[in-house]
Amino acid sequence: MKRILTVLAIAVLGASCSITTPVAATSNPIGSKVGTSSGRCYFNICRNVDASVLTAAQNGNITKISTVDYKVKNILGIVYTHECIVTGE
Repeated sequence: MKRILTVLAIAVLGASCSITTPVAATSNPIGSKVGTSSGRCYFNICRNVDASVLTAAQNGNITKISTVDYKVKNILGIVYTHECIVTGE
């Protein structure tokens, strides 16, 4: 019984997921600057989350956007982290 509970506890703790997907790419050359914007949601309820491309570009001091990626992290279905990653010059 103890062994089953240990395996179950390890499975629950390892049940987080992180997915990064490309959203957009332009013909601008990939620069060295990276900007991110993110926000957290609890139980899929989001309040004042600004994970926008504009905010990420401003945070990275980017004027010419090259690529935009979107990352979602899920921890046990309770906490969701949304992150927008922008690269450019």
